[in-house]
Amino acid sequence: MATLKQTPCGNTVRVRKLHGEGPVKRRIMDMGITKGVDIFVRKVAPLGDPIEVTVRGYELSLRKADAEMIEVESEGTAKE
Repeated sequence: MATLKQTPCGNTVRVRKLHGEGPVKRRIMDMGITKGVDIFVRKVAPLGDPIEVTVRGYELSLRKADAEMIEVESEGTAKE
């Protein structure tokens, strides 16, 4: 299982599944990160926290803990 936290800078991935429960999962979904959406990893801070991504046309910073809850697949392996 690949997560957004493991995605190298400069790559685009597609969300497969959101892990986590309750308010944490709801907060991630409220930011526009839902199943099937593409995420471009723009920057990763020197210590890996936070991760700056582009999702649905806007920039977003995520903590490592949140990025670890987002299961992704590379765009090339995504099933249409």
